[in-house]
Amino acid sequence: MTKNTSKIAVLSLFAAALVAMPALSRAEGTNASASPSQAAPAKPKKHEGLVFRGTVSAIDAKAMTLTVETRTFAVTPDTRIIKDGKSATLADGVVGEQVSGAYKKTDDGKLTATSIHFGAKVEKKNAETPGAGGSH
Repeated sequence: MTKNTSKIAVLSLFAAALVAMPALSRAEGTNASASPSQAAPAKPKKHEGLVFRGTVSAIDAKAMTLTVETRTFAVTPDTRIIKDGKSATLADGVVGEQVSGAYKKTDDGKLTATSIHFGAKVEKKNAETPGAGGSH
């Protein structure tokens, strides 16, 4: 009789462990310090830092600064400068021209440009343009 009681007790504990297993695995999933391999892959950033857009107010090639309306951005050798979809220099910019880009704010409050795009946004050309050589 004691053999049957001990078998029933062991089987009951085993069954309780099986029932509790899904609840324990769900509780582990809410842990904030999940391993990086379990985390969703991060999307690549399109822009580094903050974005600016406006009209060029001033360009100082000697001081390596670009003023867009009221904000002045420092330009470093690491700054990517593009005009009309091609690589350019700070001197290629024109006062009054549209400009956009990205910048980072340093600890001392200085604005450093990471990318500058002079001119209007360049549209990507599609392989097939509307109204070009099609039969109607």
